[in-house]
Amino acid sequence: NKIPSYKIMAINRAEKEKVIISKFLFDKSFALKQIIWKYTKNFQSDAANIILNAINDGLSRLLIPSVENEIWNEILENAQNKSIDVFSMNLEHVLSQSPLKEKTVLGVDPAFRTGCKLALVNKNNQMLLIDTIYPNEPHNKIDKSEEKLLKIIKENKIDIIAIGNGTASRETEIFINNFLKKHNLNISHVIVNEAGASVYPASELARKEFPDLTVEKRSAISIARRIIDPLSELIKIDPKSIGVGQYQHDVPLKKLDENLDFVIKKIVNRVGVDLNTASNELLVYISGISKSISKDIIDYRNKIGKIQSREELKNIPKINDLVFQQCSGFLRIKDGQNILDETSIHPENYLYANKIIKELNIDLNNDNSQLEISKSVWNKLLNICDNNEFILNQIISAIKEVKRDYRDQFDTPLLRDDVLDIKNLKINMELNGVVRNVCDFGVFIDVGLKNDGFLHFSGMKDFQKPDFNHYENFYIGQILNLKVKNIDFDNNKIELIQ
Repeated sequence: NKIPSYKIMAINRAEKEKVIISKFLFDKSFALKQIIWKYTKNFQSDAANIILNAINDGLSRLLIPSVENEIWNEILENAQNKSIDVFSMNLEHVLSQSPLKEKTVLGVDPAFRTGCKLALVNKNNQMLLIDTIYPNEPHNKIDKSEEKLLKIIKENKIDIIAIGNGTASRETEIFINNFLKKHNLNISHVIVNEAGASVYPASELARKEFPDLTVEKRSAISIARRIIDPLSELIKIDPKSIGVGQYQHDVPLKKLDENLDFVIKKIVNRVGVDLNTASNELLVYISGISKSISKDIIDYRNKIGKIQSREELKNIPKINDLVFQQCSGFLRIKDGQNILDETSIHPENYLYANKIIKELNIDLNNDNSQLEISKSVWNKLLNICDNNEFILNQIISAIKEVKRDYRDQFDTPLLRDDVLDIKNLKINMELNGVVRNVCDFGVFIDVGLKNDGFLHFSGMKDFQKPDFNHYENFYIGQILNLKVKNIDFDNNKIELIQ
């Protein structure tokens, strides 16, 4: 219990790699005395030495190894479970990142020799153009790169430039920042975590979507889409490749997959999906929808153009009453025949919902987020719902958030208009940063340097509180205001405090 789980995982990995050998240290003589005291009546007999040797042999050869293995397996299992929990928690926040709606994004996949791939993606996730510039070593075609970039910006309304954080990211960010300043362009840039970005572009799914593009160009599209709608893009890759945990490669794969699959289903259903635009990869995570049903939905959608109501789902052969009951509440229809289809209210409760809307005399097309209900009115509404308080709470919550996305409660990506250099940092200097990973021993935060800064839990403001749990205070994508505690110029690393 005294050894943190991440240290147990570190010991386990080091032993597997044959870097160390671990041992349990304990007082063997104490165990020997206890056994003699408990299991012998007259130890001062002629057979004392024989008994002592037998106990020693049994203890050393049989009992101790068995107990050590049992204890280690239990400790390791607990540590592995903690690692799985950490990964699952972080994945939940990654998938819940707030999308940048109504924005046109220029995605940049940075590189040196092969050039930086550019992909312009509109608010509907559609790719508008693909190009390549060569501002970095060994080409250094700064002028030509600026000329091409300026032409793209002038011909298209670009809101944000999204730069992947992989190889050549720092050099590309400096080029982009200098370019924007030089031409007085009011466009911010954002650094996008590329973890797993190489997986989707090389997949069969990406080849089917963009058969004529190289992997690198598909990657630029993926980087832009991760800003516009993170959930829709991240759902396409194996969650293990996102890399937001601790020692996730050293845990039982089956258990990890089961937990991560549950998290994905939880978030997709909590957020809901647009029935008329959702990809097959999103639809299959909706409750009650199998791969074959998802295919039938997309085929039906393509055939008629637009699904106008949830009720219309019943026209699809494989969607029987049970499937409809399971899935309909998580499928949204924007600008359809019934505005309730745009909410999380289940069709089974539409009768209640319409009576409540009439009683409150409200219009769902208006903002009802500040709706207040007196106790007497609440009792009337409860009576409408046959005294089912759960249904009433769910309907009122949906009425207040008709046009809202569950993910809106989380921070949007941190937009930057400058490049930070570690040489310009000073102790106690204030910085804004975005959380990249949360683990047992602290939080890794992108403050705009080449390497993430580190916030140890002892540097967190509520650390001294007895019930403090940093997993409840920090989440991936969260924007924080921090101070510089230590600077390691040689290794390009900084330690932060709140």
